[in-house]
Amino acid sequence: MKAVPGPTDHVVVVGAGLSGLACALHLLGAGRRVTVVEREASPGGRSGRVNLGGYQVDTGPTVLTMPHLADEAFAAVGDSLHARVELMALDPAYRAAFADGSTLDVHTDGEAMEAEVRRFAGPAQAAGYRELRAWLERLYKAQMRRFIDTNFDSPLQLLHPDLARLAALGGFGRLDRRVGRFLSDPRLRRIFTFQALYAGVAPAQALAAYAVIAYMDTVAGVWFPRGGMHALPRAMADAAGDAGADLRWSAEVNALERSAGRVRAVRLATGERIACDAVVLSCELRSAYELLGLSPRRPVRLRHAPSAVVLHAGTDRTWPGLAHHTLSFGAAWDRTFDELTRTGRLMSDPSLLITRPTAHDPALAPPGKHLHYVLAPCPNTEVGPSAATWRDLGPRYRDSLAATLERRGLEGFRDSIQEELLVTPLYWTAQGHAAGSPFSVSHTFAQTGPFRPRNLVRGLDNVVLAGCGTTPGVGVPTVLISGKLAAARVTGHVRRTPPVRPPASAAVSASASAVLAGGAHDPS
Repeated sequence: MKAVPGPTDHVVVVGAGLSGLACALHLLGAGRRVTVVEREASPGGRSGRVNLGGYQVDTGPTVLTMPHLADEAFAAVGDSLHARVELMALDPAYRAAFADGSTLDVHTDGEAMEAEVRRFAGPAQAAGYRELRAWLERLYKAQMRRFIDTNFDSPLQLLHPDLARLAALGGFGRLDRRVGRFLSDPRLRRIFTFQALYAGVAPAQALAAYAVIAYMDTVAGVWFPRGGMHALPRAMADAAGDAGADLRWSAEVNALERSAGRVRAVRLATGERIACDAVVLSCELRSAYELLGLSPRRPVRLRHAPSAVVLHAGTDRTWPGLAHHTLSFGAAWDRTFDELTRTGRLMSDPSLLITRPTAHDPALAPPGKHLHYVLAPCPNTEVGPSAATWRDLGPRYRDSLAATLERRGLEGFRDSIQEELLVTPLYWTAQGHAAGSPFSVSHTFAQTGPFRPRNLVRGLDNVVLAGCGTTPGVGVPTVLISGKLAAARVTGHVRRTPPVRPPASAAVSASASAVLAGGAHDPS
């Protein structure tokens, strides 16, 4: 593995999102002096927090899987995730509601899920689920260490027996077709393939290897931190501060001072100069390139994942059919993905993620009130409406979403709203997200593994990238790994991810889920 040459005693980490904070903790654990510089007034990055009239709104991911990856970062400084954050294991992980009126609770316990599938679709599908679960477990084991939790220096690193194992498992076939070998019921297939959307690829085109995301959601367990998802980056920042990190809030970087192929200092918008031996840029990939004065050297330009519209609604009521996470599927499926990724139209029959965090933490809303998060995937601004168009389109689409929810059983939804926040590609663009997408660079084959933008920068010896645009990719688990891999580039030491294990029972109660997929390539 290539590592930063020369001195690395003092490292500046730009950005205090999950990847930047994970990197900082791993660097501190390796004995480095660390300064974290964040343009916002608090940690979190995408996992931010807004107080909306007494409703505590998570502005980013609402689901958490693989919490042991976060615990690994805490452990680097002798700390513990479970000492700082109360996690609650969600059961069901999701409730799936289909257009035909049927519902299915997704359990991560194998026996419970087999019984639920048998009730929902009969014994043959239950047997298929058991086979699918075993395949997902083998797929995860074949991928994690070799293709996800690794720093790629060359595509030749793929030439390993694990590649043959992945091929033998059908990992290079198509996701929808491979899952269809186990489950013939199209509703069940959706449960194990919809995650490909967040990787930016339709299930019919996605590699079957991306089913590792479904492993995380449906096998490894889904969690929710008391206090919401923002409790995780807040706890990570506290742990980093206690371990000696210099945390700078409301501090925007506007230049990097360079000489002889190295960054010598980070300059803030205030004019302050922070001298350093190495820099980790965990900001948006596009922002990192702009700071570096470079562009990715690739044969074709980067493609970005679809975007999303999110309606945060503080309400005076809730609905008994909603679980903590509810997947509300429309009747359309293939057409939906075509609209999102090719034609650029808004979903004509939307599939939605509805999250109700107050189901497990009522303190996130005023007494007797409820908080709902409605996520509707939409085209990014490269293939769909421009960011500016969303200024007028957003309110109309919000009304359309509310009408859809009411048709699907959430009667009186519009009248129940007391506080709301609508997030569209206009907002994501203003935050610096390329193509107006919070899901960054899509996980096409040409943008995955050793072909994803690399976390080393050609021509600059001491700059490392972290975050969802680089190795290994999009999602909470992967950005935590990304921070660890960035730290390894600085220290030269690889800390291997331990096997999945349940959190310490004393700290556990209930929680939520995330997204994954792999990757690396060259930002220069």
